[in-house]
Amino acid sequence: MQDLGNTQFFRIKNEPQVSVKDIIKDVYEALSEKGYNPVNQIVGYIMSGDPTFITSHKNA
Repeated sequence: MQDLGNTQFFRIKNEPQVSVKDIIKDVYEALSEKGYNPVNQIVGYIMSGDPTFITSHKNA
């Protein structure tokens, strides 16, 4: 069993930087492919914070 009285160190792998522009573009394309109005869906998500406005298609 580990001694939880000591500080634990973790190494995490750095993820590549992705621009907001690229993320919005990918989400827009995924929503379009699924037949949704991407502008309405993205605005709905921004206004409500509800992730169901964004599809999981193509990991959007």
